[in-house]
Amino acid sequence: MSFVEVSLELLSGFGITCLLFILTLVLALPLGLLISFCSMSKFKPLKFLTKIIVWVVRGVPLMLQIFIVVYLPRYIFGTNPWFNLNKFFYFNFGIQFGQDGAGMGTFIAVLIAFALNYACYFSEIYRGGIESTSQGQYEAGKVLGMTKSQIFSKVVLLQVIKRIIPPMSNEIITLVKDTALSNVVSIIEIIRAAQMMTDKAIWPLFYSGAFYLIFVGILTLLFGFIEKKLSYFRT
Repeated sequence: MSFVEVSLELLSGFGITCLLFILTLVLALPLGLLISFCSMSKFKPLKFLTKIIVWVVRGVPLMLQIFIVVYLPRYIFGTNPWFNLNKFFYFNFGIQFGQDGAGMGTFIAVLIAFALNYACYFSEIYRGGIESTSQGQYEAGKVLGMTKSQIFSKVVLLQVIKRIIPPMSNEIITLVKDTALSNVVSIIEIIRAAQMMTDKAIWPLFYSGAFYLIFVGILTLLFGFIEKKLSYFRT
């Protein structure tokens, strides 16, 4: 295979990798904030239930969670809704994301697993950032006549963002590499695309690593820039 042919195949797989990465962030970032609020709730049953869910999700391998989301509905409902979605999107829109019938439905199932998993990790980062804010910040806001929502949005939130950027950047960079796990259910992301060419050559596998290195490098520079922008919070 020529370099151009391999590049086009890998770019196609990398597009799916990027799509899974972006959609996971879009879903997991706000969901993680919601979960963090639930885990800090004064309503003890909600707090306890949330902590149990976070503990289970963080304690079980992401690959197993993908298998559960993809295959469990078949045993609960007697049919596989993801397979039905695959057929619907394929026959109506021609959307096919993988091998063995994997398409939009399977991709949605993988996205749900990724979003829930990373939302639980993000929730702990949010919680740590919020709880590390000194009580004096809240008291100062009350003295100025601010409401609780104003204190959080205008005083606390920006300081929390500053604190959580380093651990959040680590999780987001990990997410880039974790997207490769989607190939266990035949989604053709970049690693699967490279693996499918190994019968002709081994170098596409190494070439696929360059895509990750460049992507992670760009994210590292971006987070470094954000940290510098928020350096005015430094005490």
